[in-house]
Amino acid sequence: MQVEVRVFATLRQYLPDLGIGEAKVMDVPEGTTFAQLRDMLGLPADEVKIIMRNGIHVEPDDVVQDGDRIAFIPAVAGG
Repeated sequence: MQVEVRVFATLRQYLPDLGIGEAKVMDVPEGTTFAQLRDMLGLPADEVKIIMRNGIHVEPDDVVQDGDRIAFIPAVAGG
């Protein structure tokens, strides 16, 4: 299966070859969960606060589907 992954804010440091807003296209085995995908990318579990699939919030144990557009988002603060 092929998925498109984006990382934002402080998570970008773990994929330094990606430009701002650029997606990483990956082949993943069927049955891969979002937690497994996060680990494959080397993203620390405690830094990923939100996972989105095609614009909808998902849980780490949900299963990735072919063609998903996935975003890993850290905690953000502002004022």
